[in-house]
Amino acid sequence: MASFSTESPLAMLRDNAIYSSLSDAFNTFQERRKQFGLSNPGTIETIAREVQRDTLLTNYMFSGLRADVTKAFSLAPLFQVSHQFAMGERLNPYAFAALYGTNQIFAQGNLDNEGALSTRFNYRWGDRTITKTQFSIGGGQDMAQFEHEHLGDDFSASLKAINPSFLDGGLTGIFVGDYLQAVTPRLGLGLQAVWQRQGLTQGPDTAISYFARYKAGDWVASAQLQAQGALNTSFWKKLTDRVQAGVDMTLSVAPSQSMMGGLTKEGITTFGAKYDFRMSTFRAQIDSKGKLSCLLEKRLGAAPVTLTFAADVDHVTQQAKLGMSVSIEASDVDLQEQQEGAQSLNIPF
Repeated sequence: MASFSTESPLAMLRDNAIYSSLSDAFNTFQERRKQFGLSNPGTIETIAREVQRDTLLTNYMFSGLRADVTKAFSLAPLFQVSHQFAMGERLNPYAFAALYGTNQIFAQGNLDNEGALSTRFNYRWGDRTITKTQFSIGGGQDMAQFEHEHLGDDFSASLKAINPSFLDGGLTGIFVGDYLQAVTPRLGLGLQAVWQRQGLTQGPDTAISYFARYKAGDWVASAQLQAQGALNTSFWKKLTDRVQAGVDMTLSVAPSQSMMGGLTKEGITTFGAKYDFRMSTFRAQIDSKGKLSCLLEKRLGAAPVTLTFAADVDHVTQQAKLGMSVSIEASDVDLQEQQEGAQSLNIPF
């Protein structure tokens, strides 16, 4: 609570029974929260990260040929540039990227052969508060995104604005508010509120989604109930020190577009596993629609070279895709010696 000097004109706001009652109630509530021993439950965006980001292949699959060459010029602060050459489906032939990071700042820029530019800039105000910005120009769609995130002792909250504008005489854009609260040492509950308006000729749309996350010793379960009627659940378990597995299920119910009306139901379940070898990582998954995918990342000994092989087979459509990439990380000898004694940075990604 705010404090004022006894000689301050605002002292009357504190020296009254209402303020004293609210202050005592607030302090008592904070003390009881600390007695529960709750920890930060993470964020809404990462509520199912063990399954959707670490185990399954959604963020890793590609088809065609790709080569990445990365050159690091400094480790503290981190500064590196990379060149990507690719040939395949939904891959740009060439892309250039630069990255800079400290304990307080993260900046990244990407430019492809068609002139599409995307940038990210994050700034850490304190140990728990980060402001994030993203801009994209070209590529058929321009985008500006602003986000402010705060991580408390037992909760996380964020506000996000996507393409906000007052230029048309009113507020347009997409605005998202997230809140995730730990209610027990293992259970976290949260919600997400969305307000969006594409133009002044249209009325605003609002939606609220609900989230839950339960974390035990070696397994994590999460559930998401979207405002559009979609339900997503996931389960992740660490089987051994090197093996982890997860399952992700999505079920959506929406009004039918046919003349008979009614509801249409669609769903998909994906099972995946990840195995970490000494010098490689293998991921595999299969879904309920008959699609089998696998990806192998192989590091070549002490050399800074990584080979990646990706493949998926759709048994329903009788289609198969293959992908192969090589990644080379180049650095000077002096930089390698600096890496041995350098302290790791806590970059606000």
